[in-house]
Amino acid sequence: MATDLAAPTARASARYVRSSASKVRAVLDLIRGESYERASEILRFSERRIAHTVARCLDSAAANAEHNASLPAEELFVSVCYADEGPTLKRWRPRARGRATPIMKRTCHITIVLERYSMTEREARAERGVGSSAAAEVRRRRVAASRAAAEEEAAIEEQDALEQEADVGEQDTVMEQDAADQDPDPGDGDKEI
Repeated sequence: MATDLAAPTARASARYVRSSASKVRAVLDLIRGESYERASEILRFSERRIAHTVARCLDSAAANAEHNASLPAEELFVSVCYADEGPTLKRWRPRARGRATPIMKRTCHITIVLERYSMTEREARAERGVGSSAAAEVRRRRVAASRAAAEEEAAIEEQDALEQEADVGEQDTVMEQDAADQDPDPGDGDKEI
């Protein structure tokens, strides 16, 4: 991603997170260099538990960008993200023969920096139709098309039902006429003159 030297940035950090830095780095490697929307999507579907904390930090950075620098979220990408080690809580576990083994409860500090795309990259993304406004417009068109298709299908089904009722009504009248033609009036034959 090409960035301007004076490109506005926004950052957020989560400190003293109860996870080891190596576990967080595996998640951060997935979102580095991605757009804000894509990074949010990756974190939403990640199966790692720490992804929820990283997603909150990412959302905080985007909120900082919108509030402090008036940058729209669709023009941001993850330029820098890293996890530093925090203090380690040292605990002991009793073992056999009076021994003890250490338990290291590690913590880390997560930092995410969002940067605005350069003007050329923003224009290229707009041309490709990438971004929340373009995605929303595509979604609106797709929903409108599916609703129109559903309404058309419902109209066709209604027309078929009306035709079927008309056919059944015609068959009933034809059957009644056939019955009247075949069954002469029984009272005519019994009369004596």
